[in-house]
Amino acid sequence: MRDPRELLSMLGLETLAATVSAPAAAAFALRVPHAFIARMRHGDRADPLLRQVLPVLDEERVVPGFVLDAVGDAAARAGHGVIRKYRGRALLVATGSCAINCRYCFRRHFPYAEQTAAAGNWREAVAAIAADPGIDEVILSGGDPLSLSTAKLAELTTALAGIAHVRRLRIHSRLPVVLPARVDDELLAWLGALPWPLAFVIHANHGNEFDAEVDAALARLRGAGATLFNQAVLLRGVNDSVDALAALSERSWQAGVVPYYLHQLDRVAGTAHFEVDDARARELHQALAARLSGYLVPRLVREVAGDEGKRPL
Repeated sequence: MRDPRELLSMLGLETLAATVSAPAAAAFALRVPHAFIARMRHGDRADPLLRQVLPVLDEERVVPGFVLDAVGDAAARAGHGVIRKYRGRALLVATGSCAINCRYCFRRHFPYAEQTAAAGNWREAVAAIAADPGIDEVILSGGDPLSLSTAKLAELTTALAGIAHVRRLRIHSRLPVVLPARVDDELLAWLGALPWPLAFVIHANHGNEFDAEVDAALARLRGAGATLFNQAVLLRGVNDSVDALAALSERSWQAGVVPYYLHQLDRVAGTAHFEVDDARARELHQALAARLSGYLVPRLVREVAGDEGKRPL
């Protein structure tokens, strides 16, 4: 789905059309799979899944402190599509494509046309990793790496397999949640044949993002040998209540996914309406820890440009 008004009409929410921002949609288009739309509540103006994808007038506000590159990606580039921020890890911006455009995306302004690791059959990215023996973990990010064909991803891992100092692979992808049909036999065969332990990080922000189809896709990923983690973003109007966060952790665990991080919002231009202040974030996290078993409580963190790791709050 690419038309905001068509989406609202499908949900019986035509009256929300006045809140849609044409400039925001032109700058960062609506893109959402029908499988994800099916989990939105018909007639609910406050649906937490709809809020994550609908381009609204609030995005037009210019707010001090909200910038184009909130996490310092530009300063950390170490090759074509390669980002080096933390010791031992190289992140590959595999592609600029996604199955869904999340309005809070911290790379919504990233220059993908100039910086994607898959360009040139991964040659420059692989060469940068091979040249640095301090890299022992490769992280596939984007965009969404699973937007690429499995054959294209296999090109990369075949090349990485020849680098002795690479010992772990991590994949960050929202596709198993928003488009679970992407977890097909070819993808599973590729994952199952990888020579390294695999950490697979999904990105779900609300318990309503899970359904039976998503559960089945995640079970298949676990069957291929992946350890699954969830990395959520704390978002005003989406999951900024103890009940919503507890339900997300419990539903993630039910689907075989370990709650890993709860991120404070990256302060990217156009996203200020999603921000939850630090005091409220800590209050929510403390209440969550008081309610749930420890293994269900994600770490509350923020990414700060120049830091050597995620900053606990």
